[in-house]
Amino acid sequence: MHARITRRPRRLRAGLAQLAFMLAGLGAGLVVPRIGWGPRVSSGPVTDALLSIGIGLLGAVALIFSLLFLVVQWVTTTFTPRLMLFRDDPLVWRTFGFALGLVVFCITAALAIGRKIEVTAFVPVLAMVLLLVLIAQLRTLQLRAFAAIQLAPALGSIADRGRTVLDTMYAEHSSAAPELPPALTTVVWRHPPAVLQRVETAALIDAATAANVTIVVHESPGATLHHGDRVATVHGGELSAETVLRGLAVGDERTFDQDPLLAVRLLADIGLRALSAAVNDPATTVQALDQLEDLLGWAAAARLESLHHADGDGVERLVVHLPGWEEFLRTGVDDIAFAARSPMVVAGLRGALLRIRDRATPERAAGLDRRLARLDGKVAELCLDPGDAEPVRGLVEGELD
Repeated sequence: MHARITRRPRRLRAGLAQLAFMLAGLGAGLVVPRIGWGPRVSSGPVTDALLSIGIGLLGAVALIFSLLFLVVQWVTTTFTPRLMLFRDDPLVWRTFGFALGLVVFCITAALAIGRKIEVTAFVPVLAMVLLLVLIAQLRTLQLRAFAAIQLAPALGSIADRGRTVLDTMYAEHSSAAPELPPALTTVVWRHPPAVLQRVETAALIDAATAANVTIVVHESPGATLHHGDRVATVHGGELSAETVLRGLAVGDERTFDQDPLLAVRLLADIGLRALSAAVNDPATTVQALDQLEDLLGWAAAARLESLHHADGDGVERLVVHLPGWEEFLRTGVDDIAFAARSPMVVAGLRGALLRIRDRATPERAAGLDRRLARLDGKVAELCLDPGDAEPVRGLVEGELD
C-alpha cells in the first residue's frame, strides 16, 4: 500500500476564497434589501443600476484573467519560467474573488427587490462602496502587474523573498543532539517525481514526540524527490512511513515557503538568459549579480547547518537537511561563470566574488578562491586588467541609470 502524500492546496485555497466571496455576496444580496429601517428610495432605478453593475463587472473579471495571462507570459519569456510571483500573489485571487462576490451581490439584490416599490437606501450605498473598493483593488493589481514585468522591481522582489527565507530557515536552529540513536525506519519515495515544497515541522514534531523518536529529513525543501530516493530516517524507535510522508508537502514546482536556494536559482536563471545568444544583454546579468552578491554574502557569513527542532522538553525530534555553502556557490555562481564571455560580466562577477570573500568566514574562502582563479583565466583571455572590475561595474550601473 502506498503512503498518502500531501500536496500544497494552493489552487484549492484560492478556489475556496473565491467561493467565500460569492457566498458573502449571495447572503448580503438576500439580507440587505430586507432592511426595513432607514431612508427609502424608489426600487426601479436601484434595480437597473444593480443589474448594470453586475453585468458590467463581468468585464472586470475578464480583465483580471487577461492581465494574469499577459504578465505570466511576459515573465516566462523574458525572465525565467520558474518565476511565478505575480501568479501566486494573493492579491490576484482576492481581487478576482471580490469581483465575483460583487457580481453575485448585485444580481441577487436586484432579484430580491423584485416588484417592491421602495427599497432601503443601504442597497445602492453598499453597492457603490463595494464598487469603489474593487476599483482600488484593480488599481493596486495593475501597479503590481507593471512592477512584475520590470527588471529592477522583479529582481528586488526575488531578493527580498530570498532574504526572508534565509532569515527564517537558518535562524531557527536549536541545540543539536551530539549523537542520534540508531535508525530503525527508512522512508523511501515510492511516487512519481515531485518537489518537496515544505516540511510541516509542527506535525512531524508532534508525531515524533508521541512515538519518542527523532525524524531526520535528508532532502531539503526545493529538492526533487525521485522514485527510490531515501527521503527520511526515523531514529530511536518505530514510526510508519505514511506518518512521515504526511508531514512532507510536495507539488509540481518550487515555492518560497522554505526553499533557501530558490531566490538564488531565479536570479542566476535571469542572468543566464540575458547571456544567451538570442538575448545578448550582459548589463542585465550584471544587474542580477548585484542581488546575487547580497544573498551569497549573507550565506557566506551565516551558520549554514541542518535545521534542528526540539520538543517542549528540549529533546531533539526533527532534523531537516538544508543547503550548504557549496550548494549556494554551485547554484549562484558556476553556471554564470561558465557562460560568461562578456568583459563586463566577467569583471562584474569577479568583483562580486571578491566582495563576498571579504564577508565570508575563513573556512569558506577556499571555494571562492577556486572560482576566482578560474575567473582570472577568463580575465587574461579577454585581456582585462584585474583591477578593472570596479570601473566596469560602475560603468554598467551608470548605463542602467
